Amino acid sequence: MTTQLKLCFCFLILSTTLQLAPASLVPPSRIIMSPQSSDASALRELKETIKNQAKEINALRAALKSQTAEIIKPAPAAAAAAAAHVGHGPPANDEDPGTYLESPFYRLAMKRVGWLAIFLCSLSLTAVIMNGFEHTLTKQIELAYFVPLLAGHGGNTGGQAVGSVLSALSTGSVTSKDAFKIIKKEAMSGLLVGLLLGSIVAPTAHFVGGISRHVSCTILCTLPLLSLIAGTLASSIPFAAKAFGLDPTVIAAPAMTTFVDVTGLLAYFTIANKIFAWYGLEL
Repeated sequence: MTTQLKLCFCFLILSTTLQLAPASLVPPSRIIMSPQSSDASALRELKETIKNQAKEINALRAALKSQTAEIIKPAPAAAAAAAAHVGHGPPANDEDPGTYLESPFYRLAMKRVGWLAIFLCSLSLTAVIMNGFEHTLTKQIELAYFVPLLAGHGGNTGGQAVGSVLSALSTGSVTSKDAFKIIKKEAMSGLLVGLLLGSIVAPTAHFVGGISRHVSCTILCTLPLLSLIAGTLASSIPFAAKAFGLDPTVIAAPAMTTFVDVTGLLAYFTIANKIFAWYGLEL
């Protein structure tokens, strides 16, 4: 505000000088001089005054610009702190990403083995599900052919989604406030992918691979549901881990694989039972 007042004061002096120049700039000792000599002297003095004031105005403008730039531009430390406060920084990690190359392999292993052990125990639920539907597999052995295919597809679909979400979180392009929007987008994307692939895989399995119609229909119905589950879980787990203060880069991928395998296998056999009953097959 002080700099702007100085500028206004300089412009006021300049305008006053221009108006009063003929009377005020001529010294008393030169009144007896000829009119032409007096006017020339006054004009020279006026030009000098204007030139000096122009220099002062330019200097004040430069100072004003520098002060404005300092006010607008935040300090690097303050900007980093503000970004971390609002959640625009990279996801919190137990270890600085810059020291990844210097970290020994055993430290990485110790950091990951605990979570992997937990998810390995969770994967044992797949054996429980397979054992529960053993009677179905005995009568419809073709169902077993597509278990690895569905498990791999669920992992691939979820892997793409979780990679996209983690990348967006690390760059700060999305925050926890965008969780619902991101989950909805990934779920709809997974559903569309499942519909497109199911419409290709099921007819191919039936007409080319010789798979029965009811098993092909099971594949056609399972792929969209499996892709929907994978997209939803893969996009929600990183936000959930971040909300609980955990490292999403360590937890998201194995947790997604575990949950997708278990829920996908359960959905596969449940849909198979419904479709087989619709076809009038005894199980």
